[in-house]
Parts: sequence; structure tokens; C-alpha cells
Amino acid sequence: MPSVCQEETIALQRCRRGSTEAFEVLANRYMKDAYFIALGLVGNREDAMDLSQEAFVRAYRNIKQVKPGRKFFPWFYQILKNLCISHLRKRKYRRASSLDAENCPEVAAASDRFSPEAVAKRNETKDKVWQAIGKLDDKHREVIILRHFQNMSYEQIAAALFCNKGTVTSRLYYARKKLEELLGTGKGGGINDMP
Repeated sequence: MPSVCQEETIALQRCRRGSTEAFEVLANRYMKDAYFIALGLVGNREDAMDLSQEAFVRAYRNIKQVKPGRKFFPWFYQILKNLCISHLRKRKYRRASSLDAENCPEVAAASDRFSPEAVAKRNETKDKVWQAIGKLDDKHREVIILRHFQNMSYEQIAAALFCNKGTVTSRLYYARKKLEELLGTGKGGGINDMP
């Protein structure tokens, strides 16, 4: 049985030869991640769905641009990111403060997860975190989303952003500091405590 990397490499080779079935394998693998990344960048469910779907359409049309031996996701991420940035510019909508709290990744809850007080506190915390994330500039917002909500490693983020691991580390450091400032948490908690 081929590994995940081998499976992706084979699918990419078949895509370059025009296989729509092979592209479906890639799209199914990254569909959920694409949606949540777009949601984090643009802050609106419908726009995130449209943009993530458009990114897959563009990726399919341009799949031959992925050089042999390269991974699909870093290349695809650039398409998705550029679409999201273009969307934000067109709308002059730089803040992701309109995120629908019911469709955002969960922030860690209190021990009694289902009590009305815990649910209310969790929703309030979640709203504050997303509003603060929306106030970050694009490069800091994207590293927070990729690290804390997509659980990508520093190496994976570096590959997706076409930068080195040190740049990722630096951006995360400054993004977390800014979030602590915005959330008023200081050293004792906040985004650094997120998974």
C-alpha cells in the first residue's frame, strides 16, 4: 500500500496527464483544510466556501505548473491565499470580525463543557479570540490560523508560505504577542495555550 506522500505524488502525475479522478483525490484530501483556512482569512462562511472552491478550480486548470517532485498543498495554498487577499481588497474588508461563532474551531472549554455558564463563557472567549485574530495583519493572521487551527508544523507552514522556519517562528512570536495585547492576557495565558 503506497504512503500518503507516494499517493499524492502518483495523483499529481496522473493530474498532469489530465485525470479528473486523480484531482478529486487531492481535492477531497484538502477540501476541509482549504475551507477553514479561507474562513480564517476572510471571516465569512459563504465567501470561504466560494473561495476554497474557486481555488480548486484554478488549481485544476493550472495543475501542470506544479513541478515534478513538489508537493501539492504549498502550491495550492498560494492560490487560495491570493484569492482570499484579492477578495478582501475588492471588498475593502480587512477585518475578519464577522466570523460566525457556530462555525469556528472551538477554543478550549471549561471542565463542565455542557453547563450553560461554560457554553456562554466559551462562546464569549471564542468571539474575543476571533475578533483579535481579525485585527492582525495578513501575514500574522495566516500563521496563527495555519499553526493553531490547522495544526500544521513549523516546517509545513514554511513550505506553504515559501519561507524558512525562522521566518515562521518570528511571525508566530509577534502574532502571539499582538494577540496577548489585544486580548489583555499577558504571559499567563491566551493564544500560546491553544493547541
